[in-house]
Amino acid sequence: MTTALDVCGAAGRAGPVAVGVFLVTVALAASAEPLAMTEVAPGVFVHQGAIAEPAPDNAGDTANMGFIVGDSFVAVIDTGGTPELGVRLSEAIAARTGRKPVIVINTHMHPDHVFGNAAFAGVPIAGHANLRDALAARQEVYRQRLTEELGAGAAAGIAPVRVDRPVAEEVRVDLGNRILVLTAYPTAHTNNDLTVFDRKTGTLFTGDLLFVDHVPAVDGNAMGWLRVIDRLERVPAVRAVPGHGPARVAWPGALDAQRRYLTVLVEGVRRVLKAGGGIQDAVAHVAEEERERWLLFDAYNPRNVTATFAELEWE
Repeated sequence: MTTALDVCGAAGRAGPVAVGVFLVTVALAASAEPLAMTEVAPGVFVHQGAIAEPAPDNAGDTANMGFIVGDSFVAVIDTGGTPELGVRLSEAIAARTGRKPVIVINTHMHPDHVFGNAAFAGVPIAGHANLRDALAARQEVYRQRLTEELGAGAAAGIAPVRVDRPVAEEVRVDLGNRILVLTAYPTAHTNNDLTVFDRKTGTLFTGDLLFVDHVPAVDGNAMGWLRVIDRLERVPAVRAVPGHGPARVAWPGALDAQRRYLTVLVEGVRRVLKAGGGIQDAVAHVAEEERERWLLFDAYNPRNVTATFAELEWE
């Protein structure tokens, strides 16, 4: 089912209240150095995060984020891993457009994509219908991890707040002569993945349904992700903005490497299970042939194997 979000009225109207996106309640800097942005298509701007784990040297700037400018309104897609990054994104929007956004769209629950929401207090937030519960379940874990990675100051004041516009299937947002199509997907990278398709330029913001160079991270279901990839490649985009990787990539060819990795992961785990091996055997050997093709392989492949082993053990 397709519905529409009234962004003109949304900014001044209360929507469904949901606990599940983090904002920081402490005061944020009124001004900060704007983030560097690349205009990947007319009116579509992207900031490319580092392909790295969040750490003091990158200040948590490890995910791609952006904004889209219509004739009347501006929409934000993901806001970065810290409130400071969100402020810097808001400064970039102001510098480019002189406008305030009327909607923030979160592609999924991971903190490197949502902690910058703090800079957009009062702006309605849209996300997958599962986003609220998924974030609520991990609030304390994410808080502790941010403290460990970037220090207590980065985590001060974090509290769960609203998802004003939950998306169960598909909705459209009209920015003024520019329609964005928000699509919610079944469990894949997570159980709350959402894409944003700008029909005017054929640009697809995939969130973490697409990783490029950064090894994919399975926090949901590998088999489900492969099925979602089959759906994604039918989206009539000409370019995509992955959740991690370059600011733009050709579509749908950018899906090929990720599909190969996930297929190798699933088939490798199945071989171990068929041979009667345990999870340690799987972690030691599955997808090793993919090692040289991806960054952060050692940080994520063992987790991916573990999650996929649990997924397939009783199939």
